[in-house]
Amino acid sequence: MPRRKKQYKSVTGMTDVLPEQQPWWEKIESVTSSIANFYRFSKISTPILEEEELFVKGTGKTTEIVEKEMYILKTKGGERLVLRPEFTPALVRSYIENGMEALPKPVKLWSMGPVFRHEKPQKGRYRQFHQFNFEVFGDKSPIIDSLLIHLFFNFLLQLGLKNWHIEINSIGCRECRPAYVKVLKRYYKKKISKICPDCRKRLKKNPLRVLDCKEEKCQRVKKLAPKIIDSLCSDCDEHFKAVLEFLDESKTFYFLNPYLVRGLDYYTKTVFEFMPGKEIGQGNRMSSLIGGGRYDLLIEELGGKPTPAIGGAGGIERIIEEMKEAKKETKPLLKKHAPSYKEKPIAFLIQIGHLARKKSLSIIEEFKKNKIKIAENLGKDNFKAQLQIASRAEVKFALILGQKECLDDTIILRNMETGIQKVIPQADIFQEIKK
Repeated sequence: MPRRKKQYKSVTGMTDVLPEQQPWWEKIESVTSSIANFYRFSKISTPILEEEELFVKGTGKTTEIVEKEMYILKTKGGERLVLRPEFTPALVRSYIENGMEALPKPVKLWSMGPVFRHEKPQKGRYRQFHQFNFEVFGDKSPIIDSLLIHLFFNFLLQLGLKNWHIEINSIGCRECRPAYVKVLKRYYKKKISKICPDCRKRLKKNPLRVLDCKEEKCQRVKKLAPKIIDSLCSDCDEHFKAVLEFLDESKTFYFLNPYLVRGLDYYTKTVFEFMPGKEIGQGNRMSSLIGGGRYDLLIEELGGKPTPAIGGAGGIERIIEEMKEAKKETKPLLKKHAPSYKEKPIAFLIQIGHLARKKSLSIIEEFKKNKIKIAENLGKDNFKAQLQIASRAEVKFALILGQKECLDDTIILRNMETGIQKVIPQADIFQEIKK
C-alpha cells in the first residue's frame, strides 16, 4: 500500500484569508483609504524585515514585545533581523532615512500590512496579524492628539460599529515621570506578595509596566495605586487638559483611565485605547481595537532631529471579529478605493486663535459629511503662514475663521484667484462653495 504523502498545514498562529472572508478586509481597506484621503495622510509601505536593534531601541528592551514576542532571524552574513512586531519604529526609520524631516510639517503618513508576534494564538489575535497605522510627525499641539483620536472615532463609526468606548490618559514626560515612578515603586513594594512574578521583575526593570499587567490579582492591586495624572508637570498637565477640551468640543466621548500606560516605552503624554463594550472595564485588556499615543522623543532617540510625534494603530482581525459579532452585512466592493491624496481640496481652512481652533474641528466634520474636500494645518495659528500653505495647495477658496467670526457664527470666504473675500454665515458655507 503506497505511503500517504504528508499533508501540510499553515504555521501555528498564522491563518489564510479565504475568498469568502475577503469582503470584510475590502471593507476595512476601503474605509481606511477614505479616512486617510479626507484627513490628508499619505500612504507609505515599509519592509517586513528590519534590524533587530531598531525595535530593541525604539520599542524598549524591557517590553513584552522585545523580551518575549519578536521573531529574530540571523542571516548567513551574521545580521540579526526581525519580522516587524509593530509599525512605528519602522516608519520613524523611513522618515529619517528618506529625508522626510525636510518636508513641511506636519508630515502625516499611514500604512497597512502584516506584523508578527510570537504569543499564544487566540480568537482575533494571531502570530501574523494585520494593522493599519496613522502617524503625525512634527506637531506638538494638543489639537493634533484630539484630531487623531477623532479620526479613529470616525473610522469605527464608518464601519457601523457602536459597541465600544475610548479610554485616555497622560503618562507625563521625562521631567515629571521619575517622581511618579518613585511613588509607584513605594506602593507596590508594600504589595509585593500580592502581585505576579512577572510584575516583581517589572518593578525593578520598568515599573510603569506593572500597570499594564493582565493578571487578575495584579488588577486588584492596581485599583488603589497612585495615579500619574496627580504627578504631571505643568506642561504635561496643560497639554492633557487641552486634549480633553478639544475632544469635548468635537463631541468625541471618552473615559479617563488613570492607569492606562500602553505596553511600549516610547510613549509620552497622551495615550489612548478604543475598547469593546460601552463601559470602562467591560473589555478584556487583551482585546483593544485601536491604541496609540504621543511619542515626542522617539525620532531623536533613533537618530533624527528632535521632533514631536503621535500615532495609533488598529488590529484588523480584532475589528473584523467585532464586525461579525455585530452582524453587519458586508458585500464585496465593486468600486475602486477612494481617490489618492493627490486629489486637490477645493478649500483651505485658516483658523486664528484658540476659539477658532476649537470651532475648526466641527467645521471640518461638516465638510466631511458634505463630501467636500478641505485642507488645513491646525498646528499653525499664524495667518500669513496658513495663507502661504493654502496658496501652495492651489485651493480655490480660503475659509478664514477668527474670534469675531466664531462669536458671530460667520466665516470669511476668500477667492484665492482674485483675492476678493466676503463674510457669510457659517451655515451657508457649503451652498456658497457648491455655487
